[in-house]
Amino acid sequence: MSLSLISGSNSIIHCPNLHLRRQSPSFSRISSSLPLSLTSRSKQSFLHQFPRNPRPIKVGAMETTAETISGSVPNAAMKLLFVEMGVGYDQHGQDVTSAAMRACKNAISSNSIPAFRRGSIPGVSFGEMKLQIKLGVPRSLHQQLDLDKVKSIFPYGEILNVEVVDGGLICSSGVLVEEMGDTNEDCYIVNVAVYIGY
Repeated sequence: MSLSLISGSNSIIHCPNLHLRRQSPSFSRISSSLPLSLTSRSKQSFLHQFPRNPRPIKVGAMETTAETISGSVPNAAMKLLFVEMGVGYDQHGQDVTSAAMRACKNAISSNSIPAFRRGSIPGVSFGEMKLQIKLGVPRSLHQQLDLDKVKSIFPYGEILNVEVVDGGLICSSGVLVEEMGDTNEDCYIVNVAVYIGY
């Protein structure tokens, strides 16, 4: 098998007899019995020989910088049952708290969890329902977030912790509407994952 790739820097990577074996969703092994050659369109060429004993290339999740307001979410403080995800927008007024509240409402509004009230989980009562919340908020807006207002969206369940990480988006709404409180055209978008357990 042969593999050729073109990168954004106008380089071509040609790998004759390349073998790719997927061992798990996050781990692959690449090996080749022949050299890997790298050539650019300017006719410069470089030669690189794979080692005789191929080394695995581990592919993991992208690392991000996170600011934790209260603990890492999710964690072992509860037995996890459900994960609800949502997105919220504030198109006008530049209020990141409104966007976060809408994200939380979006996450929980299309779900019903009767198990707690009906006693479907042996030995677990309705009062033992617990929540952990993870919000993706643009870094520059973290300090503007009113977590008490965000928590008020949840009608029941003990909120164990809230984690705010870099995420979401600031984009243009395309128009500044002063009567809606706009000071600029920024639209704020927040993502949330709500972890529910006991």
